[in-house]
Amino acid sequence: MRPLQPVRGTQDLLPEVARRHRHVTETARTVAELYGFAEIATPIFEFTEVFSRPIGETSDIVSKEMYSFVDRGGEEVTLRPENTAGVVRAVLSDGLIQNAPLKFFYSGPMFRYERPQKGRFRQFHQIGVELIGVAQPQGDIEVVALGSRILDALGIRQRTVLELNTLGDPPSRAAYREALVSYFSRRISELSEDSRRRLDRNPLRILDSKEESDGRVSLEAPPFEDFLNTASRDFFARVRDGLDALGISYRLNPRLVRGLDYYTHTAFEFVTSDLGAQGTVIGGGRYDGLVEMMGGPATPGVGWAAGIERLAMLIEEPRGPPRPIAVVPIGEAAEAAALTLAETLRNNGCAVDLGYSGNAARRMRRANRVNARVAVLIGEEEIARNVVTLRDLDSGEQSEVQMDLSLSELRVRLQAFYG
Repeated sequence: MRPLQPVRGTQDLLPEVARRHRHVTETARTVAELYGFAEIATPIFEFTEVFSRPIGETSDIVSKEMYSFVDRGGEEVTLRPENTAGVVRAVLSDGLIQNAPLKFFYSGPMFRYERPQKGRFRQFHQIGVELIGVAQPQGDIEVVALGSRILDALGIRQRTVLELNTLGDPPSRAAYREALVSYFSRRISELSEDSRRRLDRNPLRILDSKEESDGRVSLEAPPFEDFLNTASRDFFARVRDGLDALGISYRLNPRLVRGLDYYTHTAFEFVTSDLGAQGTVIGGGRYDGLVEMMGGPATPGVGWAAGIERLAMLIEEPRGPPRPIAVVPIGEAAEAAALTLAETLRNNGCAVDLGYSGNAARRMRRANRVNARVAVLIGEEEIARNVVTLRDLDSGEQSEVQMDLSLSELRVRLQAFYG
C-alpha cells in the first residue's frame, strides 16, 4: 500500500499557513464591513446548471475544469469553481432581489481541475465581494476602492498595480466581437488550438491568451476603443474620474478582458510582479447580464474575487498567538491540582499548555517546544505549602508565588511576563 498523500493540487493548511490565510480573510472581512458589505456563505456544491448556464457549456471552465458528478439521488452537482454565480443564485432563490442594492462579502474554497502552479491549486480559496443592483459608475469605483483598501491593510498595495479596461455596453461589445471574429478568421492558421476553438464562441479570450503565437497576432487586432459608443466612453470616463478623485492610481490595459457575454463596462485586476506568471491577486468587473441570464430580472452587478493563497504569499508573517503558560505537575499527586489550575487560568483569559504525561523533565522539554513564556510548577511540596513555582523560560529565573482562591498574586506575576 502506498503512503497516503493529499490529492494532487490540494494542500494541508498547517498552522503557519492557516494563520496567514486567516489573517487575509479576517482583514478583508473587517475592511468590507467599513463599506457596508455583509458576509454571505453559499454551499460548496450547487446544481451544475448554476455554473454551466452563465459560464457556458463550451467554456474551458465548464468543459475542462469543473468537478461535476451525479450524486446518489441522481442529481448532477458541481463543486463551485467560482462564487459569483452561487451568490446570484442565493439572491434569486432566497427572494432578495427586491431588496437591492445588495452588498455581500464571501470567503471559502473553490475547485477547478487545472495544472497546479505556484499559488494555484485545484482546491483553492478566495475572498470576494458582490454589489448587486447598482447601475451607476459609483458601484465600480466603490468595489475597486474596497479592493485597494484591503491590499493596503494587508501591507501589499504598493507591490501591486491596478490595471483597468472597459468592455463597453452590449452594443459596443457586439460590434467589437464581430470585428475580432473577422480579424482572427483571416489569421486562424497562426492561432493556437485553444484560440481556434474560442474564435466562434469567445473571441475576446484570445486577447489575453498566454500563448506566444496568439500574443503576436493579438498585437495587430483592432482596438476595442474604436468600437465604443458614446455611452460606454462616458461610463468609463466617470469610473476613471472617481478613482482619480480617491487617489487610486491605475494603468490602462486594453488587452484586459472578461470573455463571458454577461460582462460589461469595467474590467480590472490588481497585479504583482512578485509571484512570477501568476501575478493577478484581485480580478473583477461589471456583470450586468448575469442575473437575467440566471432567470432573474435585468439587474446590474459588479464585484471581484481574490486568491487567498496568492495574497498569503505576499504578506508579512502575521502576529502569532500569545506564548502559552506551561503548567507542569511534578508527581502523580499533583496531576489533579495542575488540571484545575490550568482551567482556572484559562477562565482568566490565559493561554495554557498542560502536558498530558511524562516526568517533569519531559514536560519542561514540551514547554520549550511549544515556546511557552513561563512555566508554573506544582508538586506535592507546593500543594502542602499552598504555593507554586514560576520559572521564566527565557532567563531561567524562578520564584515562588503564594496561592489564594482568587489567584490574585499569581495573576499579577503572570501579567508581568506578558506586559
